[in-house]
Amino acid sequence: MHDDSSNLDVLIDIDDDRWLEWYTPDQWHVLLHKIIQRVIENIKIQTKVEVSILLTNNDEIHALNLEYRGKDKPTNVLSFSSLSEEELRFLPKSHPYPIMLGDLVFAFETLLEEVKIEKKPFLDHFNHLVVHGMLHLLGHDHESDDEEECMKEKEIMILRSLNVNNPYQ
Repeated sequence: MHDDSSNLDVLIDIDDDRWLEWYTPDQWHVLLHKIIQRVIENIKIQTKVEVSILLTNNDEIHALNLEYRGKDKPTNVLSFSSLSEEELRFLPKSHPYPIMLGDLVFAFETLLEEVKIEKKPFLDHFNHLVVHGMLHLLGHDHESDDEEECMKEKEIMILRSLNVNNPYQ
């Protein structure tokens, strides 16, 4: 599903049916498109871009986390950027076809466990993780305290525009 008037294509694969207990595939698409569009507007990306989303489970994300990050455990979200820092810095204002930013992978059980522990609404936490993952795809990181603070500020600002409370309070 894509919108020709938008500068964003979102490709979604749902390989765990528990995600469908929350929304239909079309509803997930609308939600993800809205969140990601807000991120690319905030970063001021003008060219048409594409993002691939996998809504999966702990087993799948655990395997990916081990293979690509060397971490032998599941996580809530993984980001796989398709562009180098240099390519991100010089994204053209227009392009004849969408530029693939990368892939985001979300684990259902980990999200559910986190919302129970942190007493947060599932969809608020999901919004936060999409924003967080997108910022990683766009070259942001939290390796240093300064980077972490900058990334948190961007997340809070974008989430506020989506009517989601500050996840760090």
